[in-house]
Amino acid sequence: MTCPFCDINKEKTRIIKQGEYCYVCFSNPRLMEGHLLIISKRHVEKISELNKNEKEELINFVVEYQEKILNGLARGCDIRQNYRPFQGKSKLKLDHLHIHLQPRHFEDELYKKCQIFEKSIFKELTREEIDKINAKINCSTLSKYAQKNQNF
Repeated sequence: MTCPFCDINKEKTRIIKQGEYCYVCFSNPRLMEGHLLIISKRHVEKISELNKNEKEELINFVVEYQEKILNGLARGCDIRQNYRPFQGKSKLKLDHLHIHLQPRHFEDELYKKCQIFEKSIFKELTREEIDKINAKINCSTLSKYAQKNQNF
């Protein structure tokens, strides 16, 4: 399967803005009206694979277009980037780095169909979990901070 983000047809006017390292385009398929993607021009899978200039432009585009959404389209905006190498590629799951900007409204369709159920998934954070995760990702600084701050 060829990468649709590498082969995007610039003549179809999905692209809103192009920079040196990234571009902004309408998501197709989309979850809601105004759903945008910020896409790295270079085919990478993770943010950590970008160089400093690429990261800077990517984040600047995210900030710029989040503000455009908030000032003209919606009262809220979700920013999301997924890295799920365990999922197979499909029209909805690509291995090319992209960030979603999703305009949000109070109790919108996405909330009613999905996010309303998050309330039953969230759990309280425990000291044991902090210690376990710190050990796995080697975050001794975070562990020291967490030990000082009992309001975790």
